[in-house]
Amino acid sequence: MKLIDLTLDSPVENIAYDESLLVLAEHGQRGEILRFWESGTYFVATGIGSRYNQEIYRDRCQNDNIPIIRRQSAGGSVVLGPGCLAYSLILSYERDDRLKDIRTSYNYILTKVIQAIRSIGKEAYIEPVSDIVICNKKVSGNAQMRKRNFFLHHGTLLYDFDLSRIPFYLKEPVKMPHYRGGRSHREFVTNLSLPVSSLKKEIAKKWGEGED
Repeated sequence: MKLIDLTLDSPVENIAYDESLLVLAEHGQRGEILRFWESGTYFVATGIGSRYNQEIYRDRCQNDNIPIIRRQSAGGSVVLGPGCLAYSLILSYERDDRLKDIRTSYNYILTKVIQAIRSIGKEAYIEPVSDIVICNKKVSGNAQMRKRNFFLHHGTLLYDFDLSRIPFYLKEPVKMPHYRGGRSHREFVTNLSLPVSSLKKEIAKKWGEGED
């Protein structure tokens, strides 16, 4: 697996780059990849099936010049920016049979990320289908885009993010996971409060150690 630690100049370029890596892998021009990036500016990334008016305060985004970018994966809208590490994986289904099913693939991937977080001193765990949680608060959301031979898994890790940005730009979701218990954004999300360099180092080690 190749490691790419690269942040491009704009949010739209970073989203497009992930998707282009998947297309290249599907056409035999790339292999498996782990990429890290972190946007220097705030923006909203919304899922392919998301409805802007239901999920986003579009007027606030417009007033603050916050781009709204539709990605090609599923999932809801998220705010990204400084203090939020984005990680992306291009994986082949041939790596492990568990990757062929979406739910088991989340468990396979997020287990490695959780092991990395625990090795730095935080007790993290998975809340289905695709959240990573500490102290019953969300620190990571994840989504996928799938092709015939490869798929893109991308996620966020809040480590030192301005959490006030989330409820300011995102409305409370209509559908909530059970463990959220009706909590507002402010009550539901938190930061890992870990060095980003350590996060990247430990996640890369987990993917470089071979199969469990």
